[in-house]
Amino acid sequence: MGLLFVETLPGPKVFKCSCCKVDSASHDAIISKDFNGRFGRAYLFNSAVNISLGPTEDRHLLTGLHTVNDIYCSCCQQILGWRYEKAYDESQKYKEGKFILEKARMLKEGR
Repeated sequence: MGLLFVETLPGPKVFKCSCCKVDSASHDAIISKDFNGRFGRAYLFNSAVNISLGPTEDRHLLTGLHTVNDIYCSCCQQILGWRYEKAYDESQKYKEGKFILEKARMLKEGR
């Protein structure tokens, strides 16, 4: 085990892990608020920080088959959502490389 380096995000609005309160994503990185996750509403983000990726797996989601990695908080290992690795439907390709963070697992803090 080594030192854990945690990135702090600038800006007035930051989404944080609800368990350990470490920064996860900036409000400016939101692409869409119209998504669903395992635990309810979710947001699609362009980028996320302080995360670790789980193994790659194919998953059938509401919009079809996707290759995804679960996203875990790098501090407390709580599952936060998933990352789209590959979309098989041409209309879903815009999601590739993007992150789903579930609202139920996030705190939104204004600074």
